[in-house]
Amino acid sequence: MIRRLIALVALAWTLGFGWFMLALPGAADDRRTDAIVVLTGGAGRIDRGLDLLRAGAAKRLLVTGVGTAVRPIDLALSNRASPALFACCVDLGHEAVDTRSNADETSAWLRAHGYKSVRLVTSDWHLRRAKMELEAALGDTGIEVLGDGVPGHPKAPLLLAEYNKFLLRRAAIWLGWGA
Repeated sequence: MIRRLIALVALAWTLGFGWFMLALPGAADDRRTDAIVVLTGGAGRIDRGLDLLRAGAAKRLLVTGVGTAVRPIDLALSNRASPALFACCVDLGHEAVDTRSNADETSAWLRAHGYKSVRLVTSDWHLRRAKMELEAALGDTGIEVLGDGVPGHPKAPLLLAEYNKFLLRRAAIWLGWGA
């Protein structure tokens, strides 16, 4: 009986990992949201957020997880963007150091601005967990979270680690631990 249970759990984990790896979420549709949030840490994320902002996909953009020494002008210049765009429409969040604190920082920012919808931009392999964390941080606020995955080329060990983090955080949130 124990062997069958272990085999069933192993099979479920393996099938889940296959789904996780083969069905990475892509870019969102062209729906407009009140805001865009970009999680730092991966190639193409900030570029995607700035492109969406320039295209009028939202009013304002938060880049969360930015180093404390980084100024808006630094980020504008390194991303070949207009300093005027940063001055009017881009906020930098310096408090977050991981996905959970990205969600907390984003939730506070969304609430402070009274936004009702947000486009969450991060790497495709990271999007499921980031969206889950943000939705948990938002609770029952009714703020809609639209996921927007930036294509990446993650290696199997990274995907494996991310899948396990996703499962552990999903279980923790279901159980009410650290939510």
